Amino acid sequence: MTQILTLAIIYLTVINVITFFVYGIDKFKAKRAKWRIPEASLLLLAFIGGSIGAWLGMNVWHHKTLHKKFKYGIPLILLVHIAVAVFLYWKVCFN
Repeated sequence: MTQILTLAIIYLTVINVITFFVYGIDKFKAKRAKWRIPEASLLLLAFIGGSIGAWLGMNVWHHKTLHKKFKYGIPLILLVHIAVAVFLYWKVCFN
């Protein structure tokens, strides 16, 4: 079980760092009117585990903070991820 937990922590760390920087890159490109990263890709990165990185990226880079699907969607995805983590922790530790 420890190996699975270690792999999960590594995965979540990597996907959140990537997501954070992708949000920063998209903000950089937006300021310079360059080719942009599709919103669906930004949301997908959050959905597959990068919700913390997306939330931090939105706040640090001040990016997508006025778009409703990001303003409400990213915190919702983050809450779902937290709920799943708590559920899995509960199942592993107390069953």
